Amino acid sequence: MVSRFALHAAWRPVLRTAGVARAAVAAPLLALLMALLMALSGCDPQRIAELEEGSSTEADVRARFGEPERVWDEPGGARTFEYNRQPAGHQNYMITIGPDGRMSALRQVLAPHQFEQIVPGMAQQEVRRRLGKPMKQMTFERQGETAWDWRWNDGGNQPMIFTVYFDRQGLVLRSGSAFELKDGR
Repeated sequence: MVSRFALHAAWRPVLRTAGVARAAVAAPLLALLMALLMALSGCDPQRIAELEEGSSTEADVRARFGEPERVWDEPGGARTFEYNRQPAGHQNYMITIGPDGRMSALRQVLAPHQFEQIVPGMAQQEVRRRLGKPMKQMTFERQGETAWDWRWNDGGNQPMIFTVYFDRQGLVLRSGSAFELKDGR
């Protein structure tokens, strides 16, 4: 009778070869995936350039950006489409379609002038409406707090994280930005 150890030892060269083959296949696939992600992130400026406030229609917006993450109803019959680029991207877009069906505004909302409007006492729903879906949500039970994070770029090449802390009632306690560390935190 052959022991399990002997059988395992006999298969070791085959397993090593299979591991090399997997690595040889995985490396090009990973490179392709990274190239695709980089290409997609570069598409937004072109999509934006193809749209014009006052003349582009809802159909034009959907043709360029696809289905929105969320649609927000506005006073007077307008609607705002949320296009989220989190967690990998550094932007969230809010595109407003007027009651006439034409685009009336296109805003990239992850920016310091938007962050300044997030104040203590503001409700979670209002923060979500202003900044879009966060990349990450964490709950700290002992402190009775929840934190939402968004990736953004400071205008240069410095990736940042904007964090909003909420109390148990879902109201803003505080907020602030920090440099994003290399490992994504």
